[in-house]
Amino acid sequence: MKDRFVLGILIILSWAVLIILQKYVPIPSPIYILLGVMVLYALLIQAAQYHQKRKKRKLIKKGLFEKIEAEKREYKPFVSILIPAHNEEFVIKDTINNVLAIEYEHFEVIIIDDRSTDNTAKVLEQLSAEYENLSCHIRDKAAFPGKSAVLNEILPLTKGDVICVLDADARVKTNFLKKIIPYLADPDVGAAQARKIISNKDFNLLTRCQDNEYALDTHFQLGRDCIKGAVELRGNGQLVKKEALIAINGWNNFTLTDDLDLSTRLHLKGWDIRLCPDVNVYEEGVISFLPLLRQRRRWVEGSIRRYLDYFLDVLCSKEISFRVSIDMWAYIAEFILPIWLVSEYCIQGFKFIKGVENNILVTLSIIPAIALFFVSGLGYSLRKYKRLSLLIAIKQAIETMFYMFIVWVPVVSFIVFKIIFSKRTMDWGKTAHGVNVNPLNEPEKKLDNATE
Repeated sequence: MKDRFVLGILIILSWAVLIILQKYVPIPSPIYILLGVMVLYALLIQAAQYHQKRKKRKLIKKGLFEKIEAEKREYKPFVSILIPAHNEEFVIKDTINNVLAIEYEHFEVIIIDDRSTDNTAKVLEQLSAEYENLSCHIRDKAAFPGKSAVLNEILPLTKGDVICVLDADARVKTNFLKKIIPYLADPDVGAAQARKIISNKDFNLLTRCQDNEYALDTHFQLGRDCIKGAVELRGNGQLVKKEALIAINGWNNFTLTDDLDLSTRLHLKGWDIRLCPDVNVYEEGVISFLPLLRQRRRWVEGSIRRYLDYFLDVLCSKEISFRVSIDMWAYIAEFILPIWLVSEYCIQGFKFIKGVENNILVTLSIIPAIALFFVSGLGYSLRKYKRLSLLIAIKQAIETMFYMFIVWVPVVSFIVFKIIFSKRTMDWGKTAHGVNVNPLNEPEKKLDNATE
């Protein structure tokens, strides 16, 4: 009920702001104000990344950079790698073999079967007998469902000072822990997230667009990192200090997106989160449209609900930094935009039909303006992180823009109505795995960023 009330109030306030701006601000469409804020935010994080690169060059020139990096590499905590698995009989063996090959001094691997109805538990029992350094846990069929519940149940059994969470389809390189652990060396850093890449990105248009979407997400998350903003965990390939987990009482069992919920609560307690763009974790992309919609529906609903759940905390928390708080509100604009866009078209369309003064032509120009903004950001990200030629980057940016518009706008609109008019449910929408490719033979691409 609380989330319905908060969302309803926010929608009413956003409509009120929209109407007031239409009446008193001398511009044809208030949405251009919101778009202008998004452009300024994009420029801010780009400037922050450039500043970080300059800072790094100065440290290298002074001979201090390698000394700082060497000190970070001295941080070598014991790591517990947790891999929850629900109906993953087709991929779990290869995942375990991949993870056990990691080169690091002190770590353990714990695989948890979460009430699977296929042969996952049987596969895990066989692997447990085969590998001495592998611990397998089979959850009771009546156990509380969900990834958060799995992780909370196993957390007291872990030996590590750092908890690494990987999905059942994850693939990493052997130097994964050696490269990502130094990001946690700072005492104020509570968690770190590897860059996610779609392993089967060449399977079809849908998987390619998902990989491009991840590249854009990497760009914005890195920018948030550079301004010490509200960097978010992405579930797969995330590392969290155990002391930080204990400080926030572990994962939230009643959330659809354990990673986003965890990110927000860590920030509210004053912990920093780092993005590691030079450390990759590969995962399967969804190969068909309806399963993709189910997955994104869960992501959007979980993301919106966590902001509604912690709305007052974000406003009033004394432990969250001012920059993180401002960054969170700037990022929420991505959910306000579809609401304002639909409202603007309804208002101007109604005025046009009634024959009264309207800005229908300006309203129609909004979509091309938004498209230009996203194509520019996507194209830049594809050039930077995937090293595509200019023409191919533009082509893929355009097709990915259509993909994101077709997926995100309807999903966000649906979730807003669902939260207001439906009861809260815990429908995770299981994503099927088993079409993986081996991405680990690809040569590593050098990234032109502040943390390369």
